[in-house]
Order: sequence, then structure tokens, then C-alpha cells
Amino acid sequence: MLRGMTGWVLGAMLLGIAVGLVLHAAVPDKTALSAITGSLGLLATIFLRAIRMILAPLVFSTLLTGVGRIRESAAVGRIALRAMIWFVVASVAAILVALAAAALLHPGTGMTLAAAAGAAPAVAPLTLAGFIGHLVPTSIVQAMAENEILQIVIFALVAGVALGQMGEKGEPVLRLAEAVSQLMLKMTGYVMYLAPLAVFAAVAVALAEQGIEILARYGAYVGGFYVVLAVIWLLLMTAGAAILGTGRLKQVMTAIRQPALIAFTTASSEAVYPSLLAKLEENGVPNRIAALVLPLGYSFNLVGSMCYCTWAVMFLLQAYGIAIPGWTLAQLLFLLFVLSKGIAGVPRAGILVVTAAAPYFHIPEAGILLILGVDHFVDMGRTATNAVANGLAAASVAKWETK
Repeated sequence: MLRGMTGWVLGAMLLGIAVGLVLHAAVPDKTALSAITGSLGLLATIFLRAIRMILAPLVFSTLLTGVGRIRESAAVGRIALRAMIWFVVASVAAILVALAAAALLHPGTGMTLAAAAGAAPAVAPLTLAGFIGHLVPTSIVQAMAENEILQIVIFALVAGVALGQMGEKGEPVLRLAEAVSQLMLKMTGYVMYLAPLAVFAAVAVALAEQGIEILARYGAYVGGFYVVLAVIWLLLMTAGAAILGTGRLKQVMTAIRQPALIAFTTASSEAVYPSLLAKLEENGVPNRIAALVLPLGYSFNLVGSMCYCTWAVMFLLQAYGIAIPGWTLAQLLFLLFVLSKGIAGVPRAGILVVTAAAPYFHIPEAGILLILGVDHFVDMGRTATNAVANGLAAASVAKWETK
């Protein structure tokens, strides 16, 4: 990784803000602006595609190596169980905090939502049965080609346990997997040189297209969401200090500062997975734990996304004056809890969960379009929160394992 990459990313973000606002003010013609932002957006697209190119082989090789080196299959189950306990507690806390904040702040109350043109994002119906059936890949090659992380995790877990039981016969495969993981991490170092350019482009395009005015228009919605995230971060830090100790928590947070910043500026969890894995391992989290907990976390520990989904649905219910009884509210929270599991760690994934949940509670389609306008700005915060929560989960499970 570049020394001082954090500084480069911060500088690129500030420059992107300035350029985006200048473009929004100086280029009123939508066609000309679209041509400029299209060219700028290419930088972010190249970076994200380069990361996705690395992601599937990195997840597969690191998880296969980590699990394969654990000779006792019971240890794999123990690590996964501890991770899932963390994930469930964090998920429930995130949903309850967002619900409580919406009840106290009333971000949508009194807001008149005008009709919006167009159609809401297309999304296939999401069900618990469909999610469980989707866990098992029909082809590992297809799963890797489509970056289906959860399917790759399932295959690598089973293969890793089998390799661990093979003893010496499995050593050649494990050595190959270790070499592949090191190769992918080396390639990640090269790709990260593009991060400042990608950050500059992503921020500039968002502000050039939307302008600062949209943040003022949806100030209660965006500002309230960041208040919710601040509470979530406080809870994460408190839990991290209780489990890791204050000194160790500071070390971990310093280590994952750069990945979290890249997550914030690019609004993509995929963009930070390789660097987050590398930083955790450099900071003393064993590969066998980080390689197992992080991929699971990207499907089951999206704390920021769950917070957002609850906040967005409650905002729309309040904005349209839709009252729901207590039992229906409990159903809503459970539905969001289930639907948020396994959503892709890419920009705009959270809006798909809100879109899927909206018909159950008679939320008009136009509401999705209206919050879609500021989705990038809230996506930045929820993605950074996802990255920090997953990093703390891996470090916490590693601490439990050492005990």
C-alpha cells in the first residue's frame, strides 16, 4: 500500500467536492454535463472493476487456505458461530437504533413529497426461501464469474474442511491457494494506486449531477441518518473496547482507517475488501480468522445497510402519513433483517432492499425515486460503517479465539 494513502484519498475527496460544485454551477446544459461526468466516471469504473477482478479469487484462496490449515473441523464451526453471534447482535442493535431515532426525530413528518417521473429500481422479489436456496452454487465457476461472494464462501468452507481432513495429501493444494492469495494481495497493492483518482471521480460526479442543493432539500433525511450512524459507531467502539481493550481497539481502528475512508468515498464495500483483509492481517488478526469472518460479514454483518434500510422505510412511512400498528412494525423489522442478508456489497444495494419492502407496507413507488436522488450521500456513510463493523468483528473473534 502507498505510504500516506489516507492523505491522498482525503485530498482527492476535497478536490472532487470543489470540481463537482464548479461543474454543477458552470455547466447548466444537462447533455454537456452528462458527457463530462461520463468521462470522469470512467476513472471510478476502472478502479471498481479492477477490484472486482481480484475479489472472487482472493476470497476463495484466502478462505480455502485459512480453513484448510485448521485441522479440526470443530474449530471452523466455533469461529463461524462466534462470528454469527456478533453479526446477529450488531444487526438487531442497528435496526433498533434506527427505529428509535426515526421515532424521536420524525425525519419525514410534514414533508410534502411531489410525484416523481420514471420507475423505481427493478428488483426481483426477495424471500427467505429464495435466499437460502441461493446459498448453494450450481457451479463454482459461475459463482466466481458473477462475484457471488456468499456462494464462494459456502464452496470454500466445504472444500477447506475437506482439505484439512486430507492431511499431507492436501498440502499441494493449500500451498497453491496460499500462492494465489499472495498474488491477489500483491495485485491489490497495484490497484490501490488508482484509489485517489477513483475517489476524486466518484465525489465529483455525484456533486456535479446533484449539486449541494439536494442535501439542503433532504437535510432531515441525510442529516438524521448520520446522527444514527454516529450512535452506531459509538456502540461499535464501546463493544470493541469491552472485548479488545482500549489499546487494542485503537490499533485496529488505526489499521482500518484507510479502508474505511475508501469505503466512504467510493460507496463500495467491494472496493475495500482486499485492503481491509491485508490491514487486519498486518495488525495481528490471523489469516484463518480474517479470511472466514470477513466474507461472512459482507453478507451477514452489513450494520450500516440495515440501519439505512430501517431509516429509509420509516422516513417514507412518515412522509406519506402511513401509520402501521405495533405488530406490523415488528413484521417490518424482521422483513428488513432477512432481506438485508446477502445483499451485494456494491453501491445502491440498500435501495433494492427498500424497494423490495415498500409494497408490503403500501409505500408508493414515487417515494423510492425521491430518496434515490440522495442515495449516494447516505450510501457513503453506510458503506464505511459496514467496513468498520466487519473489521471489528474479525478482531473480536480473533480475541475470543486466543482465549
